[in-house]
Amino acid sequence: MHHLRICLIGLAGLWATVVVQASERRYLTLEEVVEIARDQSPDAMMARHRYRGSYWQHRTFRASYLPHLRFDATIPNLNRTISPITLPDGSDIFIRRSLATSSGTLSLNQTIGLTGGRLFIRSGLERIDLIRDDKTEASYLATPINIGYQQPIFAFNPHKWERRIEPIRYEEARRDYLESMEQIAIRATNLFFDLLLAQINKEINEVNLESNDTLYQIAKGRYELGRIAENELLQMELNVLNSEASLEQSKIDYEGAIFRFRSFLGFDDIEALELVPPEEPHHLTIDVGVALAEARNNRADMLTLERRVLEAESQVDQARAENRFNASLFAVFGLTQSAEELGDAYRHPLDQQQVAIGVQIPILDWGVSKGRVRMAESNRELINTTVNQAMVDFEQEVFLRVMEFNMLENQLEIAQKADVIAEKRYEVTRQRFLIGRIDIIELNLALEEKDRSKQRYLSALRNYWRGFYQMRHLTLYDFVNDKPISTEFDRL
Repeated sequence: MHHLRICLIGLAGLWATVVVQASERRYLTLEEVVEIARDQSPDAMMARHRYRGSYWQHRTFRASYLPHLRFDATIPNLNRTISPITLPDGSDIFIRRSLATSSGTLSLNQTIGLTGGRLFIRSGLERIDLIRDDKTEASYLATPINIGYQQPIFAFNPHKWERRIEPIRYEEARRDYLESMEQIAIRATNLFFDLLLAQINKEINEVNLESNDTLYQIAKGRYELGRIAENELLQMELNVLNSEASLEQSKIDYEGAIFRFRSFLGFDDIEALELVPPEEPHHLTIDVGVALAEARNNRADMLTLERRVLEAESQVDQARAENRFNASLFAVFGLTQSAEELGDAYRHPLDQQQVAIGVQIPILDWGVSKGRVRMAESNRELINTTVNQAMVDFEQEVFLRVMEFNMLENQLEIAQKADVIAEKRYEVTRQRFLIGRIDIIELNLALEEKDRSKQRYLSALRNYWRGFYQMRHLTLYDFVNDKPISTEFDRL
């Protein structure tokens, strides 16, 4: 009874281990792998951080055109020095001076993007304490309000170009993020089929080893009866050895594929993964005109080309502005008053005005400014030529990709039929070999063709699904649901 109890406990532990291992096995489809990759892969995290950086850059750009309120203060500034002064009789003497100054300024600034000017409103207060041995004298200078405006005239206005370029740059970042998600889907598809092919190759080699070992045992019996020659027996033994070597290599390939797969998706090493081959294709036929139109409307490349043209135009505008007459206007109107008491500094304020016009006129620079203009214009023409060529190349790529994708489904159907036929042929050949109607050479040929047909089918299946996600990446359009690809950017 004691030995029986020990055996039952051991069997229970073994059964629990088997149940836990079975529960830890995880089955994944291609669609699930793509969603996991988009959600938690390192590439997805990097894409989200890149988008967030562009988002906050755009927020900073928009905030720069809103009023900015700022407070500056110096509390206090103590200065003890020996300074020279001139007496009424014209002689100079040195005296010791002790001053403590304090100041505070509240300013409101507003950038005017249309003109490139800057409007500001200020209010400030200053206090000076003259420290003596017998007493300390204080005085105040109050500026209740100061209104000023600074405007460059005929100068280059970077704000005008920023207001055109930055929204394009931000929309470009949004589309870049969507393209990154589709690029992640393409990589996930490649790794999925790498692992699936390694998984199926391992299963095929296990079946082949078992089948060849069985055939070898049968061949040994036939050889002993004198029904087959020794060379056929040796060939069967060689098949077993080759199957063992192929199985060992397929196990190594499988471990490498599953390591890369888990690393990309961020999985731990505890789960036992098994991939489920994709279902039937979507039976899509993509129209070239629709694909081209959606690619032009949705791809980030189109915005990149537009932005590069605008940046080249802004460089030409800057070079021309720096080559001509420039002026700047600075005007301030305010109220101010000084007094020895704080309250008196705000009574009966006096007005103050300041107007300044600066002029900059290039006279002789030995052609430096003219050269800069010519270089900017040449760069603009180069950009325009590059953009036009890029548009042609882009449209050609879309056209070729669409034509290639529309043929992939037919190639997949052919490969699937060939795989079924090769499987049936091998079974028929194997049965004929067992009854002695054919020799080992024909059996080996049927086995090799069966394995090649299975690999060609998996390759065609990979090409179809990779082409499907490549079309989404190329056009940022969901052809299954017939709508542009988008995401909830607010969640990012």
